[in-house]
Amino acid sequence: MIRRLQDFMLGILQRTEAVFDSAFGERWNPWYQLGALSFHLFWIVVATGIYLFVFFDTSIVGAYASVHSLTEEQWYLGGVMRSLHRYCSDAMAITVTLHLLREFAKGRFRGAQTFSWVSGVPLLWLLFAAAIGGYWLVWDRFAQYIAQTTTEWMERLPVISDSLARTFLSDVTLSDRLFSLMVFMHIAIPLFLLVGMFIHVKRLKLARTDPARGLSIGVIATLVLLSLVKPARSMGPADLSTTVASVDLDWIYMNFYPLLDRVDPVYVWLLLAGVTALLVLIPWLSPQPRSAATAAAVVDPANCNGCSWCFQDCPYEAVTMITHEYKTGHRQAQVDPDLCTACGICAGSCPSATPFRHVEELVSGIEIPGFPVDRLRKEAMQKVATLSGDARVMVFGCDHALPIDQIESEGVAALSLPCAGMLPPSFVDYIARQEAVDGVLVSGCCTDDCFHRKGSQWTEERFASRRMPHLRTSAGHDKVRICWAGVSQRDKLETALAEFRASLRRHGIAARGDAESAGGGHEHQ
Repeated sequence: MIRRLQDFMLGILQRTEAVFDSAFGERWNPWYQLGALSFHLFWIVVATGIYLFVFFDTSIVGAYASVHSLTEEQWYLGGVMRSLHRYCSDAMAITVTLHLLREFAKGRFRGAQTFSWVSGVPLLWLLFAAAIGGYWLVWDRFAQYIAQTTTEWMERLPVISDSLARTFLSDVTLSDRLFSLMVFMHIAIPLFLLVGMFIHVKRLKLARTDPARGLSIGVIATLVLLSLVKPARSMGPADLSTTVASVDLDWIYMNFYPLLDRVDPVYVWLLLAGVTALLVLIPWLSPQPRSAATAAAVVDPANCNGCSWCFQDCPYEAVTMITHEYKTGHRQAQVDPDLCTACGICAGSCPSATPFRHVEELVSGIEIPGFPVDRLRKEAMQKVATLSGDARVMVFGCDHALPIDQIESEGVAALSLPCAGMLPPSFVDYIARQEAVDGVLVSGCCTDDCFHRKGSQWTEERFASRRMPHLRTSAGHDKVRICWAGVSQRDKLETALAEFRASLRRHGIAARGDAESAGGGHEHQ
């Protein structure tokens, strides 16, 4: 059931992301940077909140007046800050929710990614608590409705005093100390949220917390424009001697409040508790299947020279360096199977994973049991043997990007890997040198949306000699191309492949022409 739902959502997600790719390009596609956008919006909320706090009066009488004055009399700055504070909070709730749904659709909640998934669930409660508490501080009619409804709801918990809701029965029962407490809570909860956000990404090496500059500027500009066109304003001041007849809810944060008006609050607690429990238990309700393909990377001490390249490249901090088992003064890699996602990026970084080694069975210092480097060499050579015609290209793809077998044809052979980052640069050099190969094309997820986070980026940097191991090919770098193509980007890859083959043909003709000219000149002499 969960996998069927996941596949259904993934289909919708892929089509949606394709539309955004067309509109914004891969670099600025917000779907690829939802987590980073959430961090970005959080800091805007903090910055605008600090400005508002400077002018906020924490007394019952002064709370409404200070916010109203800031909004109306200082509309050009204070009013924009208030509106931006609210709209960024709403936007953060949207990006966080979409981020959760996207991770679910892509299946990134199982196995080694369980920690990140489970640690993200409490953040939803903290985010909503911080936002709802912020509405109280305005102390207008909307805040009155929220305060009375929320305290009645909270009272149904056994640990909450029955007198909580009675605090908001009349102005007499309220005190300035309560507003001071609310301000404290509105500051403390986001601090806990921030700590939780960093715990959430703790197991991700080089976790991205900043979106692309163009995207961040576009988001800020859009929200500032919205703040100017439709500024956030207060309702009339709260009056506990009257009942609030109607309010315009913030449906992003208060979507469950209508239920509190219609059913026993206990049922709302049960509903939210059930949803929370389901989110927490999903990794165990739909666990990672046990197979060789998902088995954690293994280290062969005999072939590990302690270079630490796999340690530097692992996107999930599953690799650590320890004292070598039997080589005195040397180190070797060690893999934590609970953190390994079997992406193979570590195998792509290992200097011993080179097909140029003259051994009967190729074994590297670290590799994935489900796809060892010896299998990679054998299957790649089998594919090479099928090539014919002119401009013959060997294409390496990724299991999580465009199904690479779709582009196979005469002159084009393809081999899919768990991640493009699993491909050692030495393999590209090895294949490019084969007489039956004119060029090598590497494909996979786009750089900003690599399923295993860093595979595409590390591959680019290795090929550009900015990261070890480098691509060193005597066949010439003009025989190697990279084209990242997602599931719905077949046209992009086919176009790049056609242009690459055309380039190879031109290069081959030019080379033959030069050779013939040189030969003719020699004969003339």
